[in-house]
Amino acid sequence: MDLRIKGRTALVLGGGGGLGAAISLALAAEGAKVAIADIKGDAAASAAHRIDAAGGTAMGLAWDLADLSVIDPSVRSIEASLGPVDILINITGGPPPTTARGIDPAVWAEHFNSMVLSVIAITDRVLPSMRDRRWGRIVTSTSSGVVAPIPNLGLSNALRLSLVGWSKTLSAEVAHEGITVNLVIPGRIATDRIRFLDEARAQREGRSLDAIQSSSTATIPMGRYGTQEEYADAVTFLASDRAGYITGSSLRVDGGLIQSI
Repeated sequence: MDLRIKGRTALVLGGGGGLGAAISLALAAEGAKVAIADIKGDAAASAAHRIDAAGGTAMGLAWDLADLSVIDPSVRSIEASLGPVDILINITGGPPPTTARGIDPAVWAEHFNSMVLSVIAITDRVLPSMRDRRWGRIVTSTSSGVVAPIPNLGLSNALRLSLVGWSKTLSAEVAHEGITVNLVIPGRIATDRIRFLDEARAQREGRSLDAIQSSSTATIPMGRYGTQEEYADAVTFLASDRAGYITGSSLRVDGGLIQSI
């Protein structure tokens, strides 16, 4: 199926590794020009090089999402090199495991800035040009914790839920201008982040990593963790021209993990 995004410009936040890199590669495979933003500039450059080496077009940017002052110059750089942003993929790093109580307000503020406010501000920066062209795709990657809060991830559960309300509200405001706004909810996708959380749980519970991963897998109807490529393909479809009548939605890519309807 031709997703009809060849020549479109995509900005992938957190695109240097993990799910972000997989999404960057998937978009490029469909012919999109990809700007890859990551706090690790070398990781962004490496991902961009992989796309260039495969015959695509990409650029890497060192970008700390917590620093709102770099948004405008970074977007202007993308516009000058690749053209105005048509597709925005919002991915932010996850905060450390914590309870919901007893967290310093400064820690809440720090992660709110990098996980929530940055996404809103970057989206606001690229929306006007999407509205001018009457075409745009905004896809925000969240966590299964927005549906079923995950124990010991108090910061993540609370902050990512902020983006659920924001995304749904925004989708109704811009739908008539040809812009779609959707969420994607990952289950247990095999990433470094999931391995880190599994290792933290193993240490916390005094169990082996293999035992933790086996117990996690047992809760997934498909009986395995998802691959990064499977997640990237779902995001790329939502970012495509083919998904033009899907907006305000939350797509679960979880192998059936989340039991609620």
